[in-house]
Amino acid sequence: MNGAGKLFVISGSSGVGKGTLLKELLLQHPELELSISATTRKPRPGEVDGVNYFFVSKDEFMQSVENKEFLEWAEFNGNCYGTKQAWVEKQLNKGKNLILEIETKGALQIKQKMPESILIFILPPSIEELEHRLRGRNTEDEETIQGRLHEAFREIECSKYYDYKVVNDDLYKALKELEQIINGFIH
Repeated sequence: MNGAGKLFVISGSSGVGKGTLLKELLLQHPELELSISATTRKPRPGEVDGVNYFFVSKDEFMQSVENKEFLEWAEFNGNCYGTKQAWVEKQLNKGKNLILEIETKGALQIKQKMPESILIFILPPSIEELEHRLRGRNTEDEETIQGRLHEAFREIECSKYYDYKVVNDDLYKALKELEQIINGFIH
């Protein structure tokens, strides 16, 4: 598959700064594209089918699960989310470099099905700093924060299966490190 694009799978705990890092990365690197997932949830204002997500019915989604069309899928808060294998392969075969932001379970499923994918985990400088960031948002109650911290421990434990780890203690430094990893595969 000469000329094929690369699939970069990026994970990290809530509050680690993935969203900010990815936003900066995509702004500075138009040769990278964010992968589009399928979901059963309703579009939010301003979201466009085929741009933000592929919006499908629960029946359509479950049919795709039955047909083994997803690289990975999961259910969150009553809605299903998944990454269509055929869509990803089509984009990669066009030479596009995709970034998929996903939780660790899904990332490890993708690595099994597509061993050539590159898994990158974004780590907090410390658990204390992660807790400080989560509390600093002032958007969640104590129970939710404790739940997120518990999940962060689980995800960080899974990071040992990732190809690369980037510590986000300084946005500029973490962005440069992320760019170096990606550039090593696409240039």
